[in-house]
Amino acid sequence: MSQNFQAGDYLIFQIESGFGLLRLLAISENDGELVWHLGAYNEMFLDVESADMALENQMPLTNSIPHVALTNRAFESTQTARMMNAPLNDSDFQVLEDWKNGERKISDLSIRLLLGLR
Repeated sequence: MSQNFQAGDYLIFQIESGFGLLRLLAISENDGELVWHLGAYNEMFLDVESADMALENQMPLTNSIPHVALTNRAFESTQTARMMNAPLNDSDFQVLEDWKNGERKISDLSIRLLLGLR
């Protein structure tokens, strides 16, 4: 990846009629392969500026998917760009701990497919 993503990044991705937001919770490794831990939000925006304003004004976002672990291939299949970085909160750390202590499922489906978007 050409961008240096890090935990706490808000990422934007485009859909046909607008934009969605993701939150990068962590990046880990599994058998030498990167695993991307993301949260996804319900809110969609008509343009990048609206998404940027929502983040800058700390608009409350609602989780569509609080946590999903994706293979590197699945993550890279949806083009994203970093909007901003903010510290993770306790609930972000909790979903990561729950994954670590659970079945540790890693999806090879794109975030768009997991959200039901095309």
